[in-house]
Amino acid sequence: MQIGDTVPDFTLKDQNREEFNLYDIKDKMVLLSFHPLAWTGICAKQMQSLETTKAELDELDVLAVGISVDSDPSKNAWAKELRIEETRLLSDFWPHGELAKTLGVFLDDKGVAKRANVLIGKNKEVVFMKIYEMSVVPDLDEITDFIRNKRKKRREL
Repeated sequence: MQIGDTVPDFTLKDQNREEFNLYDIKDKMVLLSFHPLAWTGICAKQMQSLETTKAELDELDVLAVGISVDSDPSKNAWAKELRIEETRLLSDFWPHGELAKTLGVFLDDKGVAKRANVLIGKNKEVVFMKIYEMSVVPDLDEITDFIRNKRKKRREL
């Protein structure tokens, strides 16, 4: 996937076994924050940053979700361990990594998603996409700054 590509609809279960369907989200952008595996330190920091930044993302009309190939029961236990209560952690477990493969952020040799942020606009097109080194916690300021700059440019027109 590249900037401007339309993301196909998908349905994944979250840590509470509730379905998340992309095309059900109508009035918000969606941030798909891919991480390789639950129960790892950098991935934990990445998901906790979604939780701590939730209010700011809400103000910008962004629904942020975390995604990995872990099963939803594993995601449930991990969310409890991390005290994540408001951020949905989606399971791309089966078919294994299908969404990550569709978006081009799957590592076939490791069987996990790359660390990546994919921002999907309200029209379901990719508006921002960045892949990070595995050892780097994605900076959510990149997302919030991107959105604010885009809105500022629209006002200037």
